[in-house]
Amino acid sequence: MEDSVRKHVMAISVFQWVLTFLLMGTFFTILLVYLLFTSYWIIPVVYFTWLIIDWDTPMKGGRRVEWVRRWTIWKHFRDYFPIKLVSAAPLSPDRNYVLGVHPHGILAASSFCNFATEATGFSEIYPGVRPWLAVLAGVFRLPIYRDYIMSAGVAPVSKDSLKYLLSCCGTGNAVFIVVGGAAESLKSSPGEHIVTLNNRKGFVRLALENGADLVPVYSFGENDIYEQVHFAPDSWGWKLQLLFQKHVGFAPCLFKGTGVFGEGSWGLNPFPRPLTTVVGKPIRVPHCPVPSEQDVDQYHGLYIAGLQELFDEYKVSCGLSSSVSLKII
Repeated sequence: MEDSVRKHVMAISVFQWVLTFLLMGTFFTILLVYLLFTSYWIIPVVYFTWLIIDWDTPMKGGRRVEWVRRWTIWKHFRDYFPIKLVSAAPLSPDRNYVLGVHPHGILAASSFCNFATEATGFSEIYPGVRPWLAVLAGVFRLPIYRDYIMSAGVAPVSKDSLKYLLSCCGTGNAVFIVVGGAAESLKSSPGEHIVTLNNRKGFVRLALENGADLVPVYSFGENDIYEQVHFAPDSWGWKLQLLFQKHVGFAPCLFKGTGVFGEGSWGLNPFPRPLTTVVGKPIRVPHCPVPSEQDVDQYHGLYIAGLQELFDEYKVSCGLSSSVSLKII
C-alpha cells in the first residue's frame, strides 16, 4: 500500500472511532424512535423488547466478541499515532487485577486501543488475562451502541458490574478504570502531566473487597493528541462543565484536533503523536470484604508510590525530559 493511501486509511480508521464515540448512541436512539412512526415500526418494537430482556447483561460481563476486538481497522488505528503497549512486569492468570489508568486525556484513545482491542497484542503480552475497560454506565442505556461496545469487552464502571467481574468470573480478569474521569479530562493539555487521584479511593476499596491486586498504568502522550479550550473560572463554559461533571459524570470539552486528510486543517481527529502505555508492577492486595479506612488509605498510598515510580522510570524512554515531574492532585 502506498504511503499516502496508507495514511488516509489510518486517518479514516481513527475518524470512524471518534464519530462512533460521539454520535453512534444518539444516532440510533433517534433512528429507532423515528421508525416507531413509520411502516417499519416492528423493527424498534422488537429491538426495545429484546433490550428490556437483555438490560442487565452489561452488569454481568457483557458479550465479548474476540472477532470484533481483532478487526484489522484497529491495527490502522494503532499505527496512526502510533500506540505502543509496554509491560513493566508479568500479570499472572491466577489473580484478578484492578488497574488504574492515567491520564484520562480527552477521549482516552490509548486505553481503548490497548484494552478494548487486540491491536497492541494484549493477550500475547499477558496470556490468560482478560482485559475489561470500564466506562460510564450511562452509555449502556443507548441502543445499538451498548451492544457494540460490549463486544469489545467494555463494562460499566459501577460497583456491581466490576464486583461481578472480580468475584463471579474466575481469575485472570483485569479491570481497567480511567480513575481521573471528567475532572481529569478538563485538565488535559499538551505537555501536562496532572493526575486527579488524591481523593479517588473507590477503586482501592474495590480491590480490597475482592482481593484483586492493584496495578498503576500510565499512558505517555495521551494529553498531547488534542488541544483543549480552557474556560476562565466563573464563565458560562466553566459552569456548564462543572454542572455536567457533577450530575452526568462527564464534562463536555471544546477541543481542537486535525483534519482527516492532514494536519493543515482543523478537525475531530487527534494529532498523530506517539502514545506509549506502560502497565506497571502489581501491588499485592489481601482479600478484605469490609476494609477499614486505614486499610484503604494504606493501599492508596502504596498505589500512588507505585504510579510515581512508574512515571519516573519510563518518562525518559518515552520522550520526556528527566526534569519533568508528575503532579498528583
